[in-house]
Amino acid sequence: MYETESEVIAACEIPGLERREDVHIDVDDNILTISGSINRTNEVQEEQMYRRERFIGRFQRSVALPSKVISEEAKAIYRNGILEVRIPKARPETRRRVDIEFH
Repeated sequence: MYETESEVIAACEIPGLERREDVHIDVDDNILTISGSINRTNEVQEEQMYRRERFIGRFQRSVALPSKVISEEAKAIYRNGILEVRIPKARPETRRRVDIEFH
């Protein structure tokens, strides 16, 4: 995870995802949670060899974000086994001076 001036970016290696429904991304109270499941089967058939491997598993990871973010504007891209989540930073709260009424 790293941040730029305008956004927080999380890059996660998750090889084997086949459908977008297999991964869930939640941002709640400045905590990023990525969870999902992988159901992958690999078969190899050659002349006198047959091999089948299956990998089935669930995963979940939660991390605190380094800055306040606008969770409604988060975007994610999955490419070549890497899930990249980009979340814009919230603008810093401006300081406001409060006038005092004297009676």
